[in-house]
Amino acid sequence: MVKEVHAAHILVKNDKKAKEVLDKLSNGQSFAEMARKYSLCPSGKSDGDLGWFGKGRMVPEFEKTAFEGEKGKVLGPVKTQFGYHLIKVLDKR
Repeated sequence: MVKEVHAAHILVKNDKKAKEVLDKLSNGQSFAEMARKYSLCPSGKSDGDLGWFGKGRMVPEFEKTAFEGEKGKVLGPVKTQFGYHLIKVLDKR
């Protein structure tokens, strides 16, 4: 059973911007580079890295996606009260 997820994310204001960044990622742009350039979250300065987190540490929509998502894939856009997230699951344990 997965107890913790190590994830990175890119937080943007709207669905349109999330899809625009997702297109860039699909065309081979680096997730870390896109996080530094576009993320509104302070974690953007650290390539979007949120570190390891367990259940109950993130908002429900984000947590559900991160825990259910496949390692290495970019997931989203996921809408939360903070905006729209593109989530990359780096590892699980």
